[in-house]
Amino acid sequence: MTLQDTFAPEARKRPAVAVVRMPVRRMSIKRLFIGGRPADLGRLPRYVGIFLLGSAAIWAPITGYLRTAPLTYSSHMSLILPGSGASASVTLNDIGQASSFASSAFASNAISPTETYKRLLGAGRILKDAADRHGVDWRAFGAPKIRLVDQTAFIHVEMTGPTPEDARNRNSALLDAFFDEIDRLRADELSTREDGGLAALRDYQGSVAGTRDGIAALQKSTGLYSVDQYSRQVDELDALRAQVDQLSTEMQRAEGSVTRLESRLGTDAGKAALILRVNADSTYLALLEAMSAAASDLADARSRYGARHPKVTGAQSAHDEARAEASARVAQITGNRIGLERVSDGGRADLLTDLVRQEAQRTGIAAQLAEATAQLATETARLDALAPAAARLEDMQRDFDVAEAVFASAIARTQSSKADIYASYPLVQVLEDPTLAEDPTSPKRKLAVAAGIAASVMLFMALMLGWLRKPLIEKLLVKTGT
Repeated sequence: MTLQDTFAPEARKRPAVAVVRMPVRRMSIKRLFIGGRPADLGRLPRYVGIFLLGSAAIWAPITGYLRTAPLTYSSHMSLILPGSGASASVTLNDIGQASSFASSAFASNAISPTETYKRLLGAGRILKDAADRHGVDWRAFGAPKIRLVDQTAFIHVEMTGPTPEDARNRNSALLDAFFDEIDRLRADELSTREDGGLAALRDYQGSVAGTRDGIAALQKSTGLYSVDQYSRQVDELDALRAQVDQLSTEMQRAEGSVTRLESRLGTDAGKAALILRVNADSTYLALLEAMSAAASDLADARSRYGARHPKVTGAQSAHDEARAEASARVAQITGNRIGLERVSDGGRADLLTDLVRQEAQRTGIAAQLAEATAQLATETARLDALAPAAARLEDMQRDFDVAEAVFASAIARTQSSKADIYASYPLVQVLEDPTLAEDPTSPKRKLAVAAGIAASVMLFMALMLGWLRKPLIEKLLVKTGT
């Protein structure tokens, strides 16, 4: 007894039935490409199997990705570069003018500050600094995703992390490292500029010191301390020359007056002074009175008596004696330089007095003229000797003023350039602080599911086209006339 007889005893009781075998259809290459009839449901298992295998191929990696991929969160921040420039100008009395100008960051088409900062945000040293600030290895810190908005000054930065707080902290660390690096670059630029300008400042300072030493040596050797001093001395010399001319004119006028009076009085000024001096002596005047009385008595005696009469000779003796005494008095006073003369009338006395006064004035003017002439000659010779030194001093003073102005302007420009810290690295501001993510950015579950559904739909559509390919191909063949 066989197993079939044991488990199916009823089969022996049934009459034998003839088994009809279906003919096995062999797959041909033509049918592979053209397909079968749409109503042939025998093809359905193959299409279902292919759909199941394709769906498995589609959803298996998606499911594995969603199950195994770690969650990743993103933090965003935005930076902006203001587009306006800044300028300042300072005028310093007796020094010069210092100006500072920071052009707009977007004034030049050759350089893009946003592109520069984009490269700087992704620089290795900034990422290492940010990783150190965050406390992780720089390889695990990750690189930021930087996006520039066209036709704007915005820079968007994205950093990822395993948690929302970690992503925000990474973005904050990157921002701090970026600003510190910008400050360091600006300070290094200012230091380099300042060091480069120190050599020029030393040259300017040496030029100023050398010119000042030359001026001091020239002042010490000549006694001329400034060009203004020489100009004042020249003005004084001109005034002295004018004074000499004026004294010469007054001298000529005084000499003319004295000459006219001497001619009118018949005596010179010296004798006129002696006459006035003698006529001011009371003894002399008394002797003249006695001589006048004796002359009166002599004339009276001569009119009465003969020449040898005792009265005539006695009057003559008295007159001669009075005259001799008067002459002796004149000799005592003047030294016999004038004769006997009495100026009792006021007109002659006034003229003699005027002559003596004008002679004194002439003498004084002559003395002033001589002194002024001698001083003029001395000052003229001294200023002639100082003229080359004054010209040299003026040139040296001009050189000193120029050197000092250049030196002061260089210092002012150096100091004012320290305020222009945005010349090479424009001002950048935080428009949006690092954000705290609410949802993970990776894995993107909705996107993965949508992609799986889309792939499944496309697979189903492909199978549908494969199921209906025969009528479609036949229809196309009929249209083309094949």
